[in-house]
Amino acid sequence: MTPTLPRTVRAVDTAQLLDLAREAAMHGFSQRLPVDWLQEHLAADATHYLFPTLVQHLRHRPEVPLQGRCQQLLTVRTGEQIWGLLDVLPDTFDKISETLDAASKEEIVSRIGQAVTQREWSERMSPEEMPRN
Repeated sequence: MTPTLPRTVRAVDTAQLLDLAREAAMHGFSQRLPVDWLQEHLAADATHYLFPTLVQHLRHRPEVPLQGRCQQLLTVRTGEQIWGLLDVLPDTFDKISETLDAASKEEIVSRIGQAVTQREWSERMSPEEMPRN
């Protein structure tokens, strides 16, 4: 039986997000940004947000565990917020603390809908504008 999709938003810091991206890479999940890219471009002290949108089971790849696809709102070093996707194990998502109230969650989902994608942001940034450590 497919687990129920949690209808919530979870906040994570940059270190937690990097751990989630590493776990997704370890499992070969298709929706994730490379850890190196995240380390280079995320604001180190920012809060990022995950909003589950679907549960995915790859029947054609039975070795890949069930995963929840999350929309993510990431804060990059320029201070902008960008949109991406991240596949997360349901048990891992459930372990992230619930820290946001209902109004904050609604506001974050609205911002996700208005954010530029990671690809759009990367394409418009010239090499000179890319923030460095």
